[in-house]
Amino acid sequence: MGKVRTIGIGMDYSATSKLALKWAIDNLIEEGDTIIIIHVVSSKVDPTNKQLFEDTGSPLIPLDEFKEINVSKYYGLDPDKEVLDMLDPVSKLKKVTVMSKVYWGDAREKLCEAAQHLKLDTLVVGSRGLGVLKRVLLGSVSNYVVQNATCPVTVVKANPPK
Repeated sequence: MGKVRTIGIGMDYSATSKLALKWAIDNLIEEGDTIIIIHVVSSKVDPTNKQLFEDTGSPLIPLDEFKEINVSKYYGLDPDKEVLDMLDPVSKLKKVTVMSKVYWGDAREKLCEAAQHLKLDTLVVGSRGLGVLKRVLLGSVSNYVVQNATCPVTVVKANPPK
């Protein structure tokens, strides 16, 4: 067992972010690590507590608390059973600490801020696999994060259709 690490995983509950979580569990996470699931909620969502945490994001939320529906809703999130079902066993079997943190705003900027403020050893994000034109028009979150994060970033791509 090496150094205990803090691993961030960008989560928007899309298929690719769930794939990134699964990849991290299967290939990266070791006993004793800390996983921080980083949620970035659109600025359009306006939970009552957003003003309180807008600059720094929410406090770190332990997995047991985050599983409670009222806690997730408090931060403007709808909990995803599939994600919770992946996190629960890894926290127990690999003795991993799992926390969540919620930010509001632009995902590109907030993921990079999280990498710096949380002093992440690495960050894992999914890639939506935008085509060239859409990537130019919309900008790629994963590309921006790779270029600007203060830690190594792993981008997990969706499996190509067969």
